[in-house]
Amino acid sequence: MKEKNKKIKKRFIGTVVSDKMQKTRVVEVVRVFQHPLYKKYIKVKRKFKAHDEYNKTKVGDKVVIEETRPLSKEKHFKIVKIL
Repeated sequence: MKEKNKKIKKRFIGTVVSDKMQKTRVVEVVRVFQHPLYKKYIKVKRKFKAHDEYNKTKVGDKVVIEETRPLSKEKHFKIVKIL
């Protein structure tokens, strides 16, 4: 029996910037890359809402978030590990 193509889940490392919601954290992920033509380094920040089942994380914690099924309108990630 052949195994179907499993989708690789996206994982990001980011910092918790808000913990005001129950079981939800806002995580800011910073990505640095070089512009292909001008060779200038560009810093891009994105904020993701992530599920935190036991409300363990606080503002300032570095965390690993992983893609999951949609948990609400804007929440598609869950916190996997606190670094």
